[in-house]
Amino acid sequence: MIWIFLVASAVILAAVFIYYFRPKKQQRTESIYTHALNAMVRGDTRTALSHLRNVVKQDTNHINAYLQMGDILRGEDNAQAAIKIHQSLTVRPNLSNEIKRDIHKSLALDFKQLGHITKAMGEAEMVLKLDRKNLWANEFLLKIFEQQREWDKAMQTTKAIQKLKQSRDPSQIARFLVYQGMEKLEKGQLKEAESQFQKAVKTSPEFGLPYLRLGDVFAENRDLVKAIENWEKFALLNPEEGRLVYSKIESALFDLGRFSEVEKFYERILEKDPSNLNALTKLANVLEEKGEHNTALNLVEDALSKNGSSVHARLMKLKLSLHVSKPHELSNQIDEVIQLLTIPHEK
Repeated sequence: MIWIFLVASAVILAAVFIYYFRPKKQQRTESIYTHALNAMVRGDTRTALSHLRNVVKQDTNHINAYLQMGDILRGEDNAQAAIKIHQSLTVRPNLSNEIKRDIHKSLALDFKQLGHITKAMGEAEMVLKLDRKNLWANEFLLKIFEQQREWDKAMQTTKAIQKLKQSRDPSQIARFLVYQGMEKLEKGQLKEAESQFQKAVKTSPEFGLPYLRLGDVFAENRDLVKAIENWEKFALLNPEEGRLVYSKIESALFDLGRFSEVEKFYERILEKDPSNLNALTKLANVLEEKGEHNTALNLVEDALSKNGSSVHARLMKLKLSLHVSKPHELSNQIDEVIQLLTIPHEK
């Protein structure tokens, strides 16, 4: 009976020990880790790092704590120390694919910060081996391909990203085709450049950039008619950037003896985008040169009635008023422009 009592007592004591001590240690570790995460959210990296070091002292198998420590060190411009921590995790046995993915992601960021681009790309590719649909890795590689001007790889990666996002944006693909064409231009390969720009147009007809570049190629070949056609398409598709081609179109029309068509060009631009002040002031200049002073002034005043805070339009009105307004009227206009220029948020 005594023997049975002793055995029962030992079992009870063991159960009590397991219940009261082991969970407390685990709870303590996770509690510290939670404090570390909260400190990171607050931006208090010093406190977070201190908590994380306490966590790994108590639990050397806490992989996430090591990961976070390395990430914090990288954020403090100590990527070399971060690499040591993250690389030490790669030799740990029995890691899940999810943990391996996170480790290689952190290493990719570490190497990129140090400028070790090839190694960074290798780590991102490891992420893709573990998770071929990983959006982060694709976007990470895309940025590198763009920086290195590897347009073919950038196009393929963009297609993969769009597939993952279940979206379709042909202009992103067309953009890389344009960049390839621009490289051809730099080498003096006009036909090859034109071919790339035409591919971009077919890929995304509503994307304006290839029309701009095609116009430049045609102008280089003295095919001004086609140059004007493409520049105008660019201006219509990109109203805010249209000013890049206004002078080119005017010069080309002048060379062709068709300068009278300039007015119609700006009217087409304004028909699609009535608020386009660049086109409006250009048209006002054309009308002024034709001697249609009142029409030009009315055009600008109409624009001001819709956008009274436009410095651009007020300066154009001032220019048109120089020969018809009295000095005090011109002075008032100048004061209005100065007032607008000294109040940035009302420009």
